[in-house]
Amino acid sequence: MGRKSLDCRFEVKSIGADGTFEGYGSVFGVKDSYNDIVVKGAFAESLANHTKSGTMPALLWQHNSDEPIGVYTEMREDDRGLHVKGQLALKTQRGAEAYELLKMKAISGMSIGFVTEEEKFDKATGINTLSKLTLWETSLVTFPANSSARVSAVKSIEEMKNLGDAENRLRDAGFSRSEATAFVSRVKRLGQGDPDGDNAVKALIEAVKRRNEALM
Repeated sequence: MGRKSLDCRFEVKSIGADGTFEGYGSVFGVKDSYNDIVVKGAFAESLANHTKSGTMPALLWQHNSDEPIGVYTEMREDDRGLHVKGQLALKTQRGAEAYELLKMKAISGMSIGFVTEEEKFDKATGINTLSKLTLWETSLVTFPANSSARVSAVKSIEEMKNLGDAENRLRDAGFSRSEATAFVSRVKRLGQGDPDGDNAVKALIEAVKRRNEALM
């Protein structure tokens, strides 16, 4: 079977000032515009083989094998999908560009490159279920075929400058509007003795980190 690509729902939980990031490169059960669906366990053997050989799927720009933009430091399957942690190469031109474009939300798509090992096509629905894949690379792309394959958040937790930023980041992390507003209000009262609000923001940063860890 030939090598192909699949646009997946990609959610970045955070991207740090040093170019590190984490999120989901593929979410199980999401139908691509090509009617392909990846199911849990599809990456298991491929990831195990990478671990055994001490390698990782490549982190590329637009599926171009001549343009790596960093490395993945961790990949694993969980109940939701393919969880990834990576490091953009900020000292390279393309890596630095990718980082800036992600922060600006000029680039927000993600696509995986793989070889299909096992699949099942349903003639009635036209859906192709992918149950075993050899994962070669995961790329940042400009125009994913699946419009839902977008990066949803690229602001680093550590980049919050004020309580307004903190409230927005809490909502990004999964708090409802009322929860975020109430939490900020409580922390603001606690930080009234701090003219710059630094302690209040630090407390919110820790809260967001704990919330992200709980959601992982």
